[in-house]
Amino acid sequence: MAVRAVSGCSIFRSASTSSPTLFAFRCCPCHFSRRFSQFSIRFPIFRSDKLIPGHGGLQSSSVHSLVNSVMEELGALRRRRRVRAAKVELTSSGGIVEDKLVNRTLQQGLLLEFKKDSERVLLAVAQRPDGKKNWMVSDQNGVTSSIKPQQITYIVPGVENFDHAEISKFVQSAQENSDSALLEFAWVELLEKNKRVTAEELAEMIFGSVEPLECYCAHVMLSEDEVYFTVLETKGSRSIYGPRPAVQVEELLRRKLAKEAAENELQEFVQLLKSAKAMPLDAKPPKSSWMVEEKIRQKIKSLESYAIDACTNDDQRKTAGMILRAMGMVKTASSALNLLINIGYFPVHVNLDLLKFNIRTDHSDEVISAAESLLSDSYDPDEIERKDLTHLKVYAIDVDEADELDDALSATRLQDGRIKIWIHVADATRFVQPGSIVDREAMRRGTSVFLPTATYPMFPEKLAMEGMSLQQGENCNAVTVSVVLHSDGSIAEYSVDNSIIRPTYMLTYESASELLHLNLEEETELKILSEAATLRSIWRRQQGAIDTATLEARIKVVNPEDPEPIINLYVENQADPAMRLVTEMMILCGEVVATFGSSNNIPLPYRGQPQSNIDTSAFAHLPEGPVRSSALVKLMRAAEIDFRKPIRHGILGLPGYVQFTSPIRRYMDLLAHYQVKAFLIGKSPPFSAGQLEGMASIVNMNARVAKRLFSSSLRYWILEFLRRQSKEKRYRALILRFMKDRIAAILLVEVGLQSSVWVSVGANVGDEVLVRVEEAHPRDDVLFLKEIVIER
Repeated sequence: MAVRAVSGCSIFRSASTSSPTLFAFRCCPCHFSRRFSQFSIRFPIFRSDKLIPGHGGLQSSSVHSLVNSVMEELGALRRRRRVRAAKVELTSSGGIVEDKLVNRTLQQGLLLEFKKDSERVLLAVAQRPDGKKNWMVSDQNGVTSSIKPQQITYIVPGVENFDHAEISKFVQSAQENSDSALLEFAWVELLEKNKRVTAEELAEMIFGSVEPLECYCAHVMLSEDEVYFTVLETKGSRSIYGPRPAVQVEELLRRKLAKEAAENELQEFVQLLKSAKAMPLDAKPPKSSWMVEEKIRQKIKSLESYAIDACTNDDQRKTAGMILRAMGMVKTASSALNLLINIGYFPVHVNLDLLKFNIRTDHSDEVISAAESLLSDSYDPDEIERKDLTHLKVYAIDVDEADELDDALSATRLQDGRIKIWIHVADATRFVQPGSIVDREAMRRGTSVFLPTATYPMFPEKLAMEGMSLQQGENCNAVTVSVVLHSDGSIAEYSVDNSIIRPTYMLTYESASELLHLNLEEETELKILSEAATLRSIWRRQQGAIDTATLEARIKVVNPEDPEPIINLYVENQADPAMRLVTEMMILCGEVVATFGSSNNIPLPYRGQPQSNIDTSAFAHLPEGPVRSSALVKLMRAAEIDFRKPIRHGILGLPGYVQFTSPIRRYMDLLAHYQVKAFLIGKSPPFSAGQLEGMASIVNMNARVAKRLFSSSLRYWILEFLRRQSKEKRYRALILRFMKDRIAAILLVEVGLQSSVWVSVGANVGDEVLVRVEEAHPRDDVLFLKEIVIER
């Protein structure tokens, strides 16, 4: 049994029969008296206490009598109206034509409907011909335009010399008299009799009249109907309609109800958005509140995906488009972003790339639980083999906000005058083994992600910071690479051992540089390290190494969720003594591990950079530092990795190189530790060269994404920093090269950012000019600079 509610009535049809016969009406008497009072139809009121079983409710036992009465009244009404209609003289044709598709001849004063564009249909009065076929018309908006015959969708019968000023009133009356319930009643009867119908015939059927208004009402209902009738034939402005099959109508009604429900849901959601948008910043609903109800969650997620250009299907794009249109906004990603910011779902400075790249910012409960179990296990499988180096003075040097400290340095001068260096690397494999749940998660991440706003560690935070990381004044497990240097800086001897150390100092680059500058007697070891770094730098240059030191920005954002967070900007000079010291020691460690791996046939990620012999003398005319480095970097080729044997690293000037000093931060370093540690305890390496290559392809892909994310985030916050500065502020800009004509690539010295600016004639590569910021738009990645020309 199928039920369709229509304006207070229910039409019951059998779902098991193809017959459209009307079984029963369950109606409100007052409704029918209102609906059909214009037809002079009188409906008797039937009451009964009898139940008709099988229909799930109370029904009148006299429903068939009611139906018969309704149908008899309708039949009598149609007979009466038919007699009257036969007397009607239509001014356009003199009578009802036999051919239902004969078009009326267009003439001045006729009222017609035409298609203005793909979305608008208007009523107009024909004024005069415009050429051979077109006509000038005045529409309901008072606009006069020329239309083609094929634009005409209906000519209202029975009208002559219509006043276009009356169109609006005519349209309003048509809207008031149109009712889809009448269309449904007509459909039931026409389907039962398998009859086709024109707009005029439908008007006579349901209104008992073929007056202009009734005919136009019938046309509007038929042309706009998407459920009961379909166009069978069209010729010009005339159409014949037929009732759809009952099964099809049932399906269309179901879709219509679903569409209406979806539209209601959309409007409710839009009201939520408007309400949240109007709230003050501190009162806006939290992001989590949009996730509670599934229907709301799906819509907000569609907006989010649209904002970051990450829609996974057409439904998400369609949903987001409808929401934006309902909010009166253009359908763009920036509109979706602004809306999400305005309702408090996103902070003002939301990192879109972090969302777009789907970076893992949290560890699962399962991984955290496994990590905590590892921390509680005090067993050290390498305890017996560890070399006790706790007597050494150990320096850990890093940026001041570093959370993961995974390397430290020691040094001494031997009796023969040679320098011995120890490079201590945190032993992450003390806690994690290949294939474990924590290891698999680290591999999926590939690297820790460092952003101005936050750090997302490769390992669970507690394991990385408390277990693996080196701690000042505490005994720490490490893998130590010890090296004795020749007087020219080359390697004389080396060893790789499991060790235990006790870090003495945790220094920032700034404090380490200050200690070097003070040249304190009690810090002789730090001075020896600096001397060793200088020897190594000279030796590498002799081997063809290229110095690429420049200025780089480093930013730390405090309270990034605030609309105006605090931005702390630092500019690091890679030529700084402490930075050069650490860099040289890390490179030295990489060379030793590559040599160690090659000597013992250990598969490792051997990094290289096949470099053509660059004649650095050709760049001697350029100032040393960022200018020369910029020119040399443009000639460099991409790095390569071999997992079987070392390959030359031309840029570093080394016969082989393995990254080894950051196993807490980089998974490729951790793989190198797995391989080396296995050899140290007499076991076979856990991975073959082929297995390493397969894992590296995944890890390096994730590492590239993290690097890209870091670069885009850093640039965003530098631009935001510049946006906040006074428009009158001047910046020193170092000209790196000319790109085209007088457009120069420059380095903002106080900011550490490369950009471009038009410079005046006379400025050369290596010169400094003054610039100011004209515009800075971090969200659009736009920076406009202008040179400040000082009159002399």
